[in-house]
Amino acid sequence: MAAGEDLLWDADHKSMPMVPRLRRIGVTAGCLGILGLLLWTGSNATWALYAGALYLLGEIAYWVWDRRRLVEASIVPGEADGPATLRLRRAGGQITEHDSHHVARVLIIHDNVHALAKLRLRLHGGQFFFGRPGNSPALTTWRHGCPKAEVSDRGARWGMPGIPD
Repeated sequence: MAAGEDLLWDADHKSMPMVPRLRRIGVTAGCLGILGLLLWTGSNATWALYAGALYLLGEIAYWVWDRRRLVEASIVPGEADGPATLRLRRAGGQITEHDSHHVARVLIIHDNVHALAKLRLRLHGGQFFFGRPGNSPALTTWRHGCPKAEVSDRGARWGMPGIPD
């Protein structure tokens, strides 16, 4: 980080765990290939191939969605008394910068089970960002960095596991 940056959001896991995901996809694709060869005779159990293909498509869709999630958000002071910039870094490595005055809403959702929180960020114009779970940030830093944003927090909407709500 450069001098003068205020860290607003810092996720616990910043990398994308590709090895387990690729292993699952590879095993599923291999099983689908073997199952396809076994069912080549015209069996009525082709639903297993469709279920495996659906799993592969779901895993790929989750990977695409997960690489867009935020792992770090910081406020960078503007140059020559210009407006501060909100710098967002995603799990896929992409870094985008936005005017901090264009942030419409910041919502921090505290987990009831773990000592983590999730970030929901909305910019004017309808652009949404979701943050990976991380340590709960101070709301005053968000309020100071994004003065026009509605900054709030809340608990998660589910209870403790094993305890009825």
